[in-house]
Amino acid sequence: MTTSDLRQRIRDKSVIIFSLIVPLALMFVFNLVFGGTDEIELEPVTVAVSAPADDEVAGTLVEAITGTGVIDVTVEQMSAGTARTAVADGEVNLAMIVPDGFGQDVLSGTGGALEFVEGDTSGLETGVVIVVSQSVLDAYAAGTVAATAGGGLGLNPEELGRVAQEAATAGPTIDTVAGQTSDEQLGPGASLVAGQAGLFLTFTVGFGVLGLIAERQEGTLARLQSMPMRPGLIVLAKALTGFILGVVATSVLLTLGGLFFDVSFGPLALVGLLILSVVTAITSLTFIVVRLARTAEQAGIIQSILAMVLGISGGAFFPVSASGALARVLDLNPIAAFTRGLGITSGGGGLADLAAPIAIMLGFAVVMLVVARLIPDRGVSR
Repeated sequence: MTTSDLRQRIRDKSVIIFSLIVPLALMFVFNLVFGGTDEIELEPVTVAVSAPADDEVAGTLVEAITGTGVIDVTVEQMSAGTARTAVADGEVNLAMIVPDGFGQDVLSGTGGALEFVEGDTSGLETGVVIVVSQSVLDAYAAGTVAATAGGGLGLNPEELGRVAQEAATAGPTIDTVAGQTSDEQLGPGASLVAGQAGLFLTFTVGFGVLGLIAERQEGTLARLQSMPMRPGLIVLAKALTGFILGVVATSVLLTLGGLFFDVSFGPLALVGLLILSVVTAITSLTFIVVRLARTAEQAGIIQSILAMVLGISGGAFFPVSASGALARVLDLNPIAAFTRGLGITSGGGGLADLAAPIAIMLGFAVVMLVVARLIPDRGVSR
């Protein structure tokens, strides 16, 4: 094995390590740090209730807090003093103390002194219980106000009872339903995966440029240029190699990153089309680097600058928001367009909805190829 062959094998292994293993390791670390924070699990809660046995309103409160369907609430009946002691000792999470005559005060519209005692073990769950209890009292208050107003209008007792019941059971005027994130938006985990895949893509396709410069330093490029073919085909072959590697690496990163963060980016065909588009856009930068860089150090610096500018402005590390002309400029970033396209596919969008992101990425590639033809050739392609 010659020294040139050994160096080529080392470069090939370095490409695999950097384009696949390093980003996967980072995604694994990000998953440990940021993963599992989207959902909040409510723990069971125990409530000590001190209330008169014949209090109708107190009975309604107990039924409401135990029937929320959101948290598991266990009610223990005990006296007021015992309830306070149980909270202080940590035996229960919350104490609800209903005084004598509370139900009559609520129904008459004079209010009621309902007391809650929270201990050291209180948390979000006890807050839910308090809010549910308050909503029940608000419903009673609405019924009382409606009955009072109806009495002032001269309604008979039967009508007053019906009006009061309707007001108390009308419920909120705004309903909430479960939904999904709107189109063109990804959750935190999915955005991180998409951004990191786009960031490392800029490095992955650039390995072809570094390999081309290394071949010039080793004398391989001179032998290739002496063959009966156009010199531009050598650069094109390197770019094609980077393109294929970029497609494979990005596909693997999205697949495994989706598994790490438990996210889906939508139909495989549409995601594949987005991958081909973004890899085409990023690969077009190869032709500019080839014409500008004379040494591997220059190529590495140019490649790193392009990668960080596109990656950071494309939201590889954190969402970037802007307005006005700056927002329109950031929208032309192929990594941002790639992320937006994945948001569309994950939200159920079709091929027609991807027209704008794909047009941005392919348009970016065309512009970079034109720029590469216009700038002076200082690199290895001449």
